[in-house]
Amino acid sequence: MTSTITLLWLYVALVFVAALALAFSHWGRGLKGALVLAVTCLYFVANSQLEGVWGWPSRDAMPERFVLLAAVIEEPGKTGSGALYVWVNALENGKPVAEPRAYRLPYSKDLHALLDEGMKKVRQGVSQIGTAEPKVGPKGFSWLRPGGEQQNIKIRDLPVPQLPEK
Repeated sequence: MTSTITLLWLYVALVFVAALALAFSHWGRGLKGALVLAVTCLYFVANSQLEGVWGWPSRDAMPERFVLLAAVIEEPGKTGSGALYVWVNALENGKPVAEPRAYRLPYSKDLHALLDEGMKKVRQGVSQIGTAEPKVGPKGFSWLRPGGEQQNIKIRDLPVPQLPEK
């Protein structure tokens, strides 16, 4: 939380210095316009980068392999197009990473049913492992499509570990 507040104060200081430069410098209009444009762009870049720090669900692609921890389903209705919020722990080299991450996925009935079934098994104590593979489709500017790249997500029971013989 302190890093967020520090970044906020740094941005406020930058805006203050830019305002002073605009008000009291003898720069030309083009240079002043470029300064306003640069500070505005910096705001949007910083805001998008800080979403992860603030705890908002990521719209990035999910990890290739993960353990399903929780899911919240927001069905489409009067409020909008719906969304699937998934909390997963990525697997790297067969081991879970230190911190779990929340992801926001676009709503689909198939994924809704898959996550619903997976959460039922998680509540019964059966751990669920998942894979996410990119869908084959049109290439282009992924930053123009909300929700990032579309993925095929599969969830199955985590295999029971085999204990060594005594």
